[in-house]
Amino acid sequence: MYPELSTTIALLKCTRIEKERRAILMPLIEYIQKKLEAGEPVNINFICTHNSRRSHLSQIWAQIAAAHYGVPEVTCYSGGTEQTAMFPKIVETLREQGCQVIELSDSENPAYAIKYDEDSHPVIGFSKRYDHPFNPVHSFAAVMTCSQADTDCPFIKGADTRIALAFEDPKISDGTPEQSAIYKERSLQIGSEMFYVFSQIQIMG
Repeated sequence: MYPELSTTIALLKCTRIEKERRAILMPLIEYIQKKLEAGEPVNINFICTHNSRRSHLSQIWAQIAAAHYGVPEVTCYSGGTEQTAMFPKIVETLREQGCQVIELSDSENPAYAIKYDEDSHPVIGFSKRYDHPFNPVHSFAAVMTCSQADTDCPFIKGADTRIALAFEDPKISDGTPEQSAIYKERSLQIGSEMFYVFSQIQIMG
């Protein structure tokens, strides 16, 4: 892991997860554990309305947490009920927290390579629908990161299970003096919860 990212990770690992949130996270823990015990790969698709903020943060922090705890064969994805673009403040926040973010394409919907370690494959981030060909077609957990997407998508084709993990949208701070602080706070919240999830996984010998 990059040094600045390791500093952020140390903060995430000492963040206390409230009892209510631990209960909400349990279905994801159980899904990952069940897949590992069956000797199957773990595919997780984090879904939000626009695939612009919370779903990206969830995807990236979950992938980093899996790598940190050495949980094998975990691949994290993200998607939305509609395609927009990764919000620039997400890129800025991830860089500030220690990731290297490389812009791969300059367009209305740019693609980014988000690196957390020099020798690990980067997470590829761009906005897309949850059923985009880039994402898994079957045998995955559909994790809904906002209540609107949870309501708008009553059925996710091909998913093994559907898990609701609603996070407050940092978009509420856009255009305000509190924007940077709110995005940092939301990223740290999501990161701490993803680190909690993977810290609970028993790796099979």
